[in-house]
Amino acid sequence: MSTPPSKTLVSAADLRTLSAALLEKGGLSAEHARTTADVFVWAALRGVDSHGVARVPAYLDLLDKGVANAGARLTLESGAPAAAVLDADRAPGPVALTAAAEEAVTRARSTGVAAVGVRRTVHTGAIGYYVSKIAEQGLIGLGFVAGMPNMGYTGAKGAAVATSPLAVAVPAAPASGHAPLLLDMATATVALGRIRQAKANGTPLPEGAAAAEDGTPTTDPHKAVMPLPLGGAKGSGMSLAFELLTSVLVGAPIFASFHSDDPAGREHRQNALLIAVDPAAFGGVDAFTGAVGATLDTVKGLPAADGSQGVFYPGERSAAVAAARTREGIPVTPKVWRDLEERAEKLGVPLPTPA
Repeated sequence: MSTPPSKTLVSAADLRTLSAALLEKGGLSAEHARTTADVFVWAALRGVDSHGVARVPAYLDLLDKGVANAGARLTLESGAPAAAVLDADRAPGPVALTAAAEEAVTRARSTGVAAVGVRRTVHTGAIGYYVSKIAEQGLIGLGFVAGMPNMGYTGAKGAAVATSPLAVAVPAAPASGHAPLLLDMATATVALGRIRQAKANGTPLPEGAAAAEDGTPTTDPHKAVMPLPLGGAKGSGMSLAFELLTSVLVGAPIFASFHSDDPAGREHRQNALLIAVDPAAFGGVDAFTGAVGATLDTVKGLPAADGSQGVFYPGERSAAVAAARTREGIPVTPKVWRDLEERAEKLGVPLPTPA
């Protein structure tokens, strides 16, 4: 098998085709495979490589072990025009949350604001993708996710809460030239995927970012087993709040069952809540998106601090990375390429030629 050098570039289209083909061989329908591949490539384009195509082998394992349900039947329950719960039947997160985002937009067009909860999904991927899809429709997107406890809680020993992320996407007027504001963050100092990356690359972790099994902070990625909460009690408190806003709200608690004596409480699952807000329900759309652009202009016009490379708003730099990677290709590390190559050979999927 060939291994590309560290700076090998592969086009987004080729990586999307490869990822979708592997996932389809893994059991997903062609449509669900393409949807899942889109989420991975979106993350890779924006430089979020921990949630990019490196996740394909992990998803294939989830499907092979039956943790993710390749033949999931998504069902929608609604008790009000502006609210619904989508039961994912253990579908991969990209499949479930893409459907939830579309449903939230459809309902928000009529109700002004709509929320769709997602129950019983498996690894949501980069949630910035889903709120960005909402923003592409001219609406504001908000997203929250809760998962399996894998992060410390201030004052507690060991993994207690999840690195539950949140994301917000706000569209600006096209004439402004601004990419949408996109805030996409975990409640941890670093994502668990960053720890895996550091371990694979042999690079130290930042101070206060992760802890060993006994809860002692460490910068050694080989000793680190869990992230530490962002801002201490602030991050762990946010994670607990997101558990209530997602898992408890949709009737599928994770935190309490994980810490109970029931072995089923440790079975992998995630829940989510996506909210779409139509600016038209609050006044003029043009006035809103124009004011968003003016606000972002004001941020960009702030005096830069000494040594700063400039003043940026959330999502601006990742949008620039996406533009560059769309033109030039997506860097694939040797380890990720080897993993993809091994799966492709095993499943009989042709590899693309690096750019």
